[in-house]
Amino acid sequence: MDLDKIGKLVEMMEASSLTELSVESGDVKVSLKRQGQTVMVEPVQTIAAAPSKANDKRGEPSKDSSAPAARGHSVKSPMVGTFYRAPSPNSEPFVEVGQSVKAGDTLCIIEAMKMMNQIEADKSGKVEAVLVEDGQAVEFDQPLFTIV
Repeated sequence: MDLDKIGKLVEMMEASSLTELSVESGDVKVSLKRQGQTVMVEPVQTIAAAPSKANDKRGEPSKDSSAPAARGHSVKSPMVGTFYRAPSPNSEPFVEVGQSVKAGDTLCIIEAMKMMNQIEADKSGKVEAVLVEDGQAVEFDQPLFTIV
């Protein structure tokens, strides 16, 4: 299933009152869920002939011993897309390291299929780390921020 087909599914779901949709095509399953005004795309299962580097690292802690141990709450990406720290290139970032945030505060934007999706804090606390560079591609469930 290619991105164009997934994009058409998202458009059809946005135009309807459906809140959840699952589609299976061959060895790929895609689940779409509406959360508020945003449609989330979740890969449910992908079967590959051989493991790739991206699949090897997905969900596993870093094995680099020089990386600091993660502490606090990790805010993870709910989708695949491009990470942006600010609402526009000339604007200040939504949050900075050391800034206090409340649950519901906007932390960043993830662009997915030409739609800008605001990612909100799911916990109150202080931003300890921004784990992704501005403009970087992110994967589903990839840690974006650490909040303590």
